Amino acid sequence: MSYHVLARKYRPRCFQELVGQEVVARALSHALEQNRLHHAYLFTGTRGVGKTTIARILSRCLNCEEGISANPCGVCSTCREIDEGRFVDLIEVDAASRTKVEDTRELLDNVQYAPTRGRYKVYLIDEVHMLSGHSFNALLKTLEEPPPHVKFLLATTDPQKLPMTILSRCLQFALKPMTPERVVGHLQHVLHAENISFEDAALWLLARGAQGSMRDALSLTDQAIAFGHGSLIEADVRTLLGSIDRDLVFRVLDALLSQDAASVLSVVSGMAEQSIDFAGAITELISVLHRLAVAQAVPDAIDNSEGDRDRLLAIAAALTAEDLQLYYQMALHGRRDLPLAVDARSGFEMTLLRMLSFRPDTTAPVSGGGARAQRAAAPTMAQPATPSVASASSTTAMATSTPQISVQPPTAVVPAAALERPVVAQPRAVSAAPVSPEPTPRYEPPAVNQNIAAEAPSSNEEAASPQTQAATAEPADHPQSRLMAGDWSAEAWAQWVDRSGLTGAPLNLARHTYLHQQADTAWELRLSPQHQMLAGGQAFPPLQQALARDFPAQAIHLSLVEPDVETPIQRRQRLAAARREAAETALRNDPVVKALESTFGARLLPESLTLTH
Repeated sequence: MSYHVLARKYRPRCFQELVGQEVVARALSHALEQNRLHHAYLFTGTRGVGKTTIARILSRCLNCEEGISANPCGVCSTCREIDEGRFVDLIEVDAASRTKVEDTRELLDNVQYAPTRGRYKVYLIDEVHMLSGHSFNALLKTLEEPPPHVKFLLATTDPQKLPMTILSRCLQFALKPMTPERVVGHLQHVLHAENISFEDAALWLLARGAQGSMRDALSLTDQAIAFGHGSLIEADVRTLLGSIDRDLVFRVLDALLSQDAASVLSVVSGMAEQSIDFAGAITELISVLHRLAVAQAVPDAIDNSEGDRDRLLAIAAALTAEDLQLYYQMALHGRRDLPLAVDARSGFEMTLLRMLSFRPDTTAPVSGGGARAQRAAAPTMAQPATPSVASASSTTAMATSTPQISVQPPTAVVPAAALERPVVAQPRAVSAAPVSPEPTPRYEPPAVNQNIAAEAPSSNEEAASPQTQAATAEPADHPQSRLMAGDWSAEAWAQWVDRSGLTGAPLNLARHTYLHQQADTAWELRLSPQHQMLAGGQAFPPLQQALARDFPAQAIHLSLVEPDVETPIQRRQRLAAARREAAETALRNDPVVKALESTFGARLLPESLTLTH
């Protein structure tokens, strides 16, 4: 007896056996049970999701010798002949090979005749979008008003190419692509029935390789069984499909986290020695970055079906959300630009080096001035945001036959009250000299060092403010007396976080917390339970060390309690929103912008507004 491939052997023969198309099966079953039958059905969807299969099941339901039913018997001669493809009243037409109008007319000449054996004469036209325009015109009238003994079942992978006149005469069913989870579940059922050993990881590789098609998944499984000599092993399937070992992607991410370009290039060199497809590698990197983003947002949504949950959660805790989104965007652009590179390896390397180069470096020192310049680097008040708006994108002139005008919007003056940033007292007045745009250095506690307090201001420095003089007069034997007096606030904590010198995951953790003063020597670091995953991995120890460095007299512990005040990340978002709103208001009130709107019908696009510091 000849071998039957899995895709044909396990082809569904009734609606109950359909996988992943429950909506379509339910609608057709109810229509059959209530005898509410349409004269034309259109099944759309990608390849291998069951369009022709459902059409054949429907044909059996209509012509079963037991009567019209959603559950055909499957044993009568009609059901068997339909399964074997030799039922005389089921006319299957491949529209891709019969596109001419003559073929369509020949087909329709027999529509008027009654069925030979069955209850209905069923015309199954596959890939119907391949018919020519004249063929559609010839089919149109018959499709709208066929004889009562005729049913049309149309299937296509590209419904957009069908004329609207055809679509309006059919009952349409859109079949969904198969999810990897559903494909894996069906493959497990098939392999258990075939008594074939397999590894779950191999099935996930096959499911992703099928790209939504159950038929392709079964065909790939047949090929993998032959390749693996009767079993499905992950390594064999990966070799067969040319898939990238996910461990290589994790090694790439580890090298990126270490901020070591030499390690990154070393990993890429090892991948090249294994003749890795770098286009596939960057695609796998994008997939892993997506799962990392999901792990950061909803850790419980990550299952261990691929055996990498723990490693994903560890990397997700070590990366800030900003860095992760930056990596994802660069990987997308890298895949797009890969064909433009000299070769795939150099394009992949440049994508990784770009990730290293553009990741914010919060550990860079402020240039010049030593410790004194570092302390002066913190601004006493936020500078007004200057909206940088391109005239072509922000203001669109809706006039015709008008010469092009290039207008540079004026600098918007943002109210200082909306942008003021409260600051913990500093030992020196802030110098008006420009400061390096690099992130601010490590935070100095509000208490003043005795040696610094004793220094006299130099001739080129401004006189200290009264608040600063009050801070310098603080007794040295009570370094935290101002904090103990109840001056600790959300603004002070935000200032400490910004100047703590923390980077990466510890900085991200600190920005989502608030340091609550419970008693003189017992402080509580509060973190919302929904962000508890940020405290995993190696995020908390560096933050704990930084707190112990600046507040040695306090016992600080981390609690999963919703902060009752504004956290640094919430404060940053609030200030950014206020600055954007103020800048947009200033632009809308600007006389030049108003003149453009009234004269040329221009409009301001708020989404194109870019704030510069």
